[in-house]
Amino acid sequence: MLDRVGSCRIEGEIASGGMAVLYRAVQETLGRPVAIKALKTAVQEDEAFAQRFEREARTLAQLQHENLIHVYEFYREQGALFIVMELVDGIDLYDLLEKVPRVPASVAACIALQVARALTYLHTMGVLHRDLKPANVLLSKNGIVKLGDFGIADDPRYSGDLTATGATLGTPSYMSPEQILGERLDWRSDQFSLGIVLYQMLAGRKPFAEDALHSLPEKIRTQSPPSLTQQCPELPPSLVRIIDRCLRKKREQRYRTPEQLLTALEGFVGTQVGESGQAHIVRFLVERGLLPPAELADLPPPHRRARPLRTWKVPTQLKAPLAHAGLLLVLLLGVSLLRSLPLWTSPSPLAPLDEPEGRTAQLLVVAEPWAEVVIDGQRVETTPFASPLRLRSGRRYVELRGPSFRSVRQTLDLKPGERRVLHVQMPLLPRGS
Repeated sequence: MLDRVGSCRIEGEIASGGMAVLYRAVQETLGRPVAIKALKTAVQEDEAFAQRFEREARTLAQLQHENLIHVYEFYREQGALFIVMELVDGIDLYDLLEKVPRVPASVAACIALQVARALTYLHTMGVLHRDLKPANVLLSKNGIVKLGDFGIADDPRYSGDLTATGATLGTPSYMSPEQILGERLDWRSDQFSLGIVLYQMLAGRKPFAEDALHSLPEKIRTQSPPSLTQQCPELPPSLVRIIDRCLRKKREQRYRTPEQLLTALEGFVGTQVGESGQAHIVRFLVERGLLPPAELADLPPPHRRARPLRTWKVPTQLKAPLAHAGLLLVLLLGVSLLRSLPLWTSPSPLAPLDEPEGRTAQLLVVAEPWAEVVIDGQRVETTPFASPLRLRSGRRYVELRGPSFRSVRQTLDLKPGERRVLHVQMPLLPRGS
């Protein structure tokens, strides 16, 4: 085993795959634990694999997001190639599913939500992962989900596609129909793969499996997966609908934008989970014996859901008087509300989810160090955020503000289909003001 790579002292082997070995190490210059991915000697003699390995390091080094593995350094020593990256202390989803074949719906949705956040950011950066599967999804002991292994990612910042001669590179069980056919891909292919992963977490099996009559590629291209509702009748229908849409054969029938999928998953988690998604994942891992109970010490207790109100049966003789009194009260409240309303209300500056992209504008706000974003008098977001805001085209009044900053106001005329970046250095208020 290797002893050192650059400034890193190797402590032991974590895992070994067909092309690379993963080591645990310490970066002595900074005193932090790291992981080192080393390309195997037999593989690095192939120039295409060596180029792909280096491209993986360069791609990840340019991407900064909470749900992506961070790369620190790339070394080429004595003909060998190494990537020094963030060490995720936890378990990958592949090993989790070996120990816990079926994951509760609320936990599976929390995991998928964080992966969807990573995909949304990648879409903003123009990057396709193309190999989304359980082995590449890591769950840290603090509940943060990380997406890794960008060996066959499509990054537009580098010319040429190293996978062009092998269009089906990847893991067949998690490929989209268009990836199997070798067609040009977009983010909806990664969406299909995430749908397979989510299906597998809930059902305890992958939706497509080869048999004596049909090959795996044929099933992915032509057959619908076994019904989740029949296999798991207890699953919430709203989550089943999300998975069904991700697994549509025709990509134009899936979620059109990452934000749409993100909104759907956020809506489900918001109604099903009474705590943060990270805390919910940690609690699950502790309950299954995959983390020590001490990890629960810093977690707040989950919110208790209100008990349903007891129903009271109205006596027959009171029904008519109460109905008349209720109608009168509704009329009085309606008149009062109408008097209090302004003559018109301002519509949201955000474009509806079903609005075609060609009719909307995209605005990415980069405020240093941060700011609340107010558009047309409505607070819509707080920076930093990974994906641009989808806005109605036309004139928009943008205000950036914060408790320690002077407000910055700009008027933007946004055209349909336009993509604009607003970069602002927030001016600090004088001390004592």
